[in-house]
Amino acid sequence: MDNNIQFLVDSFVKQIVATVEAAAARRVQAAVSAALGAGSALTAPRRRGRPAKASYLVPAAAASAPVKRRPKQLCPVPGCTGLAAPVFGMVCSKHKDVSKVLIKKYRAQRRAAKAK
Repeated sequence: MDNNIQFLVDSFVKQIVATVEAAAARRVQAAVSAALGAGSALTAPRRRGRPAKASYLVPAAAASAPVKRRPKQLCPVPGCTGLAAPVFGMVCSKHKDVSKVLIKKYRAQRRAAKAK
């Protein structure tokens, strides 16, 4: 009788230990795969394309800061307020036929006036 109870207790303890070890192994595996970015059953399915930026890599201030746009570049011809475009060689559509030598001269004049 004493031997039978000891056998039952030993087998019960072994079952509990095996169950706890299996659960711990699953939790560790899920944590490692989540940390490495590998897909698991608990995460969202993988999608094609470029992955989203990880929120823990982007500082909070940089994520919410507005993007500062570059100022518009104006046509270098004196008195013209048109916007320059790369399609026309960085002059406005009205002055796209002006020679490059003149455009270069206008830019040099503007730089000289700005340096004063």
